[in-house]
Amino acid sequence: MFTGIIETLGIVQEVEKENENVHITVKSVLTHELKIDQSVAHNGVCLTVVKIENDLYTVTAIKETVDKTNVGLWKAGDVVNLERAMKLGDRLDGHIVQGHVDQIGHCKSVIETNGSWLYTFGYDSSTNNLTIEKGSITVNGVSLTVVNSKDDEFSVAIIPYTYEHTNFHSFTVGSVINLEFDVIGKYVVRLNRR
Repeated sequence: MFTGIIETLGIVQEVEKENENVHITVKSVLTHELKIDQSVAHNGVCLTVVKIENDLYTVTAIKETVDKTNVGLWKAGDVVNLERAMKLGDRLDGHIVQGHVDQIGHCKSVIETNGSWLYTFGYDSSTNNLTIEKGSITVNGVSLTVVNSKDDEFSVAIIPYTYEHTNFHSFTVGSVINLEFDVIGKYVVRLNRR
């Protein structure tokens, strides 16, 4: 389980396809603290560390992960948000994040507003995922509060710290992002369908 509070950024060094799997090698200041078989969220995608060498580590994504996330678009030089799994007893500063991306979305607009930024993201609402005003959403692994909730889009306000310490600063109109909708909201939607 994760909290959506990004620890640091990693830089993709290599992306290697093997059959339907994708092996991603990342350079990070966290590498020396990682161990084989540890879960790390990369842009909100929970991936397992399979190899460590110096300041590089490798994770593997299976076909379903590649199909449902933006992992298949990653290339050498891309910057990804990193968060290690939460320790039992730690503060939950963000919200409950599973690292199981529900779907991708795309950046519709970026507006600078006197020292902060308002991002609007669109997504395919036919998946029955939804946002609610002032509810939680995870965008590329970042725990955020929803504003301007609509059926197929929502906005989030980004403070300078988040802008500088996550890959939000690289988003432009059309950027493909990972979305994990609030786990509690997903259960409510499912119960209401019965």
